[in-house]
Amino acid sequence: MSGALDEILSANKAYADNFGDKGNLPMPPGRRIAILTCMDARLDVGRFAGLKEGDAHVIRNAGGRASDDAIRSLIISYKLLGTQEWFVIHHSDCGMETFTNDIMHGLLLQSLETAKLEEGKWVDTGKGTGSRAGQFINFLTIQNQVQSVCDDVERIRNHPLVPRDIPIYGFIYDVKTGLLNEVAQANEIGKAK
Repeated sequence: MSGALDEILSANKAYADNFGDKGNLPMPPGRRIAILTCMDARLDVGRFAGLKEGDAHVIRNAGGRASDDAIRSLIISYKLLGTQEWFVIHHSDCGMETFTNDIMHGLLLQSLETAKLEEGKWVDTGKGTGSRAGQFINFLTIQNQVQSVCDDVERIRNHPLVPRDIPIYGFIYDVKTGLLNEVAQANEIGKAK
């Protein structure tokens, strides 16, 4: 087994030993909220949003973008599990700002090994061939954090399966300070009607 696997299994054993009555938490989130945010490992959503287990649905993907799958999850969150407020939270210093679709397509075409960021540019260091399959993916990169939050809130707000009475809030989490910064324009777009 790898070191990471051993560490995770050991941590899980300790967690399960102190699980208590968490097995009795209801399926619907207690605070009736859903948060769409980035998969970045620096974001501890439970801590920065004051959540505990069972409080909220947290949907994560690269960039915290309103992809089809993220919207699917939000719709399920509301329709079947009763969430009443949604948050779109992007963050500063996001890796999704460091490349474009064209850059990612080119890297994947060269090889399927991990690329490196050198002097602000992505460089493929892999050997062998890549795949053209990446050319058919929109990686939803970010060129401007404020605009991307507004775009995502607007995409969710305008989806035909999203009820108009759900408020959708937009924020940017600052990875240097831990603060959530409101994106006022996104909150205007996301107002419940």
